[in-house]
Amino acid sequence: MNTPSFPEASSELSSGATRLSALERIRVVLVSPSHPGNIGATARAMKTMGLTRLTLVTPRIANALKHPEATALAVAAHDLLERAEVHDTLASALAGCSWAVALTARHRLFTPLEVSPRDTARHALALATTHQAEVALVFGNEQHGLDNDDVLTCQACCAIPTDPGLSSLNLAQAVQVMSYECRLAALEGAEPLVAVAAPLATIAERERLFEHLEEALKAIDFLNEEHPKKLMYRMRRIFSRSPLEPEEVAILRGVCTKILTSQSARTNEPTS
Repeated sequence: MNTPSFPEASSELSSGATRLSALERIRVVLVSPSHPGNIGATARAMKTMGLTRLTLVTPRIANALKHPEATALAVAAHDLLERAEVHDTLASALAGCSWAVALTARHRLFTPLEVSPRDTARHALALATTHQAEVALVFGNEQHGLDNDDVLTCQACCAIPTDPGLSSLNLAQAVQVMSYECRLAALEGAEPLVAVAAPLATIAERERLFEHLEEALKAIDFLNEEHPKKLMYRMRRIFSRSPLEPEEVAILRGVCTKILTSQSARTNEPTS
């Protein structure tokens, strides 16, 4: 009697292990956390779901990662606190990332692409698995959340659909929900929200594009100097819908350079 083989099952287990290892490329970024207990509880929530990259931006408590409340609530996740990074700016915390999503329940006039928690996790996992991209889930301060500039630094925003009667989630609870969704996506497999055929430009490369674009738009008097952010917020929304590749960013910056060069030459033309 022949012993049956199960190549499909073996392949599925292998791909599942690859997807789970991709969780290591998902950062949880806490911007200006106020309570050290939430930092410790966040580390525990992450570790239960296989996430390991904790990053803080300007925590409001000195030496927050070693605070007694943080270590007490981390329980068996003290290693995440020990390896956690602390940054002065969100831009620095997102260095090397190609995609970031802002977790915010507050309605704003200008926001990037709005994505559900499940689609957020599936897109993040797909990028981390297929392209080995670094991605980030960005959470705001317990009292005030994320400010507008922080949200617009991200390429998408996400709100956890809570009951209207009590819509406020504890910070660590919100991290737990999103960490669970990421693990679920890793176990089930995930496809990106839009097709991505090549490595993505980093967030830093996109930010340099926005700076260059703003300079070019000012040069041709297209940007209203009295209300510059309105236009640039809308430009960010436009580009948040596109998974830009490094070459595409280079092309757009080349256009900006041509605009600036042409405008400078026109300004310096001798008058007859």
